[in-house]
Amino acid sequence: MSSLRLISVSAAALLVPGLAHARPKLTPTVVFLDASPSMKLIMVMLVAASVGAIVVAVRKVLSGPRLTGGSAYLQALRLGGPLIGLLGAAWNLMMSNLAIANVGQQPPYHVLAPGVAEAAFLFVLGLIAGVIAVIC
Repeated sequence: MSSLRLISVSAAALLVPGLAHARPKLTPTVVFLDASPSMKLIMVMLVAASVGAIVVAVRKVLSGPRLTGGSAYLQALRLGGPLIGLLGAAWNLMMSNLAIANVGQQPPYHVLAPGVAEAAFLFVLGLIAGVIAVIC
């Protein structure tokens, strides 16, 4: 009986292409490419701000005992980076919930997963920007 069940499940997987093929993997690159233009802008701004914080820190270290300039930028990034990431994540989740409410039926989680991943990615980028600013 169990071998018959295994054969029938295998035959169904081969006959229905959707069951036989795995979904494409969700990576940070796919999340970025799938994001809306406004969320892409926030992601690029947070990454650029993180790189800018590293550049400011390196310039401060190379300047030796003077250590002048860049402190206001780092302080603003410490406070603003996580908040901008959180704002982007909250906006994204609000838009996702509005879309679910307008559809009227609960979509499966694999449909919702890219939006949730995008919100988490925005939040993590904001945290990374803030942490880099604190360390530098």
